[in-house]
Amino acid sequence: MCEELGFEKLLGEEGFFARLLGRTPSGAGRDLLYGPDLPVVLLTGGPGMGKGRLLRAVRDRFAAKVPVIHLDCASPVYADRADPEPGARSATTEALVEVARRLCTWQGTGGPFAFPRLFPGLAMIATGVTEGTPEAVATEAERYEGLAQKQRLRGLGTGDFWRGVLRGAIRNLLTTLSGQALDPYSAAVSNALLDALFERLAPRGRAELERLYGAYPGAAGQPRIGLRILAADFRAGGEAREVAESFLFRALREDLEAAYASPSGWLRRVGRPALLLDHAESPLGERLLRAVLTDRRAGQRDRVVIVGTARRSDGGAFLHGGLPPEEATPPAEYRPADGAPPAWSRRTDEAADRAPLADGVVLLRMPLLTGDQLRRETVRRQQRAEPEGGANRRRIDAAVARLSGGRPHTVIRLSAAAAAFRMPGDANDRALLDAPLRLHGDDAPERPVADVLLRELILDQLPVRLPTEHQAQWLDLLSHLSVAHDTECADVLLRHHQSGHVHHLTAHHVSQLLTDTGWPACERHFIGDFGLRQLLVHRLYGLRPGGAAWYADHHLLRDHYARRAAGEAPDARGDGAFRSLTAHRMNHHLVSGGADDVVSHLAATLPGRPGAWCADLLEIAQAPYPGGADARRERAQGLVAADGPPLRRTVDQLLHAVWLCEERTRPTGKETARTLAKLLDLLSIMDFEGAGRLSRTATDWSGLAENEQPLLRCTCTEQLRRRR
Repeated sequence: MCEELGFEKLLGEEGFFARLLGRTPSGAGRDLLYGPDLPVVLLTGGPGMGKGRLLRAVRDRFAAKVPVIHLDCASPVYADRADPEPGARSATTEALVEVARRLCTWQGTGGPFAFPRLFPGLAMIATGVTEGTPEAVATEAERYEGLAQKQRLRGLGTGDFWRGVLRGAIRNLLTTLSGQALDPYSAAVSNALLDALFERLAPRGRAELERLYGAYPGAAGQPRIGLRILAADFRAGGEAREVAESFLFRALREDLEAAYASPSGWLRRVGRPALLLDHAESPLGERLLRAVLTDRRAGQRDRVVIVGTARRSDGGAFLHGGLPPEEATPPAEYRPADGAPPAWSRRTDEAADRAPLADGVVLLRMPLLTGDQLRRETVRRQQRAEPEGGANRRRIDAAVARLSGGRPHTVIRLSAAAAAFRMPGDANDRALLDAPLRLHGDDAPERPVADVLLRELILDQLPVRLPTEHQAQWLDLLSHLSVAHDTECADVLLRHHQSGHVHHLTAHHVSQLLTDTGWPACERHFIGDFGLRQLLVHRLYGLRPGGAAWYADHHLLRDHYARRAAGEAPDARGDGAFRSLTAHRMNHHLVSGGADDVVSHLAATLPGRPGAWCADLLEIAQAPYPGGADARRERAQGLVAADGPPLRRTVDQLLHAVWLCEERTRPTGKETARTLAKLLDLLSIMDFEGAGRLSRTATDWSGLAENEQPLLRCTCTEQLRRRR
């Protein structure tokens, strides 16, 4: 996998991250972007958009020049480390300790960092250990002693914050209480720990702790009181614990700021330190983001660059103070294709301290691959395989472009699978999904690339708020929903496939979960991402022999809309993705084996209403084709015998030509464009009311088909059009 594919401009010597960090990958200085008040940068994009890949590339390119720490907020390691002492540790504190320990070993310009402000807070929450005895507290607090001060010589601290060496001092003072009969969490233990800390403080250190921990909520300027309340809040759990964790994160950032702002730091340190939060939509990531955004909104300033990931396009619901999307003010955003990063400044009016957290964010929209980038990647992969003709490579390029929609991870996987794959002459693009793929370094046998992508894009990236009881069936539910167009038909499918379950997801729930995961919406398709929908359609057809699951779902929806349309006027309006209930019913009937019935319906309803009829035709034909032999092209060209009068035979051919164009999973080009024009022109000279108006439609539709553009546009087909 090419880690920098699609990110070259962002990572270059003049790129966004060089300016944000104040240093280029080669070590040259750059004028700083933003500051001294820094926004949090969130990389936004759904699964497969490369957010984690970009963070790793930033780390690999810049970490030798400026301190860059990469943290995977979804890793279970932090919760696992906290588990032995739940009253004295949490996933958040373990993550902060991890960051501090890595920076304590920084070997770049300016040398390692120390965290004398963070250390007392960590030591105080150690009083919440399970046993609560002096020995247990001392053992827990000693986990953090190495963070307190830099070691210039073996065993000798710097002495500018703490007097002498801390190691062993806490244990020596606490063990004086070990012979006393103390209840767990006795105030005497906390007092002895505070004495151990404050007796070791140099004057500068005392002043700093008074400033920092004296500002803890409720401390009234008294650092000892602040540290006691912090420890009590941490033990209390819930929102109180989050306040304590947030304050510890502030202490860590203040230690970093002090390392740069001191006279020696000003002379020796360059650029800005950075914390890269992968999977920041996880509970741990959201807590860290909320903490820094709240502090900066309140006026706390530091030079730590915070870059996180966000699946949702708005950065995350927590940023918007509970406002619905239509009322929320969107954060500043940067699209790399636009060139220069946006200007950003925090609002300064009287309500600034109550502004939504989104006010402190810049969204970096993860770029889709351009057509040129996509073609270069497929060509690069093809060159490693046996040479193939140019026609096959062009066919592969087109299939990868349509199935991926430019989503980088999907492009990389499909290109790798296609390296030794030859597309059948008239194959649907979904044939490529069966191409075998062996992951690099994977000892397992080859698997169809569709299975790999479903694992990586769906099962490995479940919605954060998906209830546990629905996780095992999430992929199955999405597979069935791949045939749904709007919330009504999605609810029909969900009720059927969740029958017998105690807990049910509704279409609204699923739609929200998809939005939270970063999948786009479309007004005509419930699964709004074209590439994801093709993966799910492919899986649905293969769930049972002969596509039985596919046909069953379409029959279910066909029958539902038949019942709804019974007794309604022929043009009864629909309330979802279709203009009428009948068109919705006919769509599902067409793709589940009822093509002849649909032709009869269309032939009967054409006279007198050519405009509305063309709209119906497009809606009915906007559907994927099931697996197996595909005779649509031959049927569109009149090579398959059809019964009936000329009007019906021509409508039959036209329906199949339009279906080819609307499915969007195979080339159409000039041949199909000529077929469309010919058939519509034939209809335009037939003897029925309004026939002549179809001549203009012939020109319009053939022009779109010749340029591989959709006849009926929607959000997901527009995305495909832009990728060409």
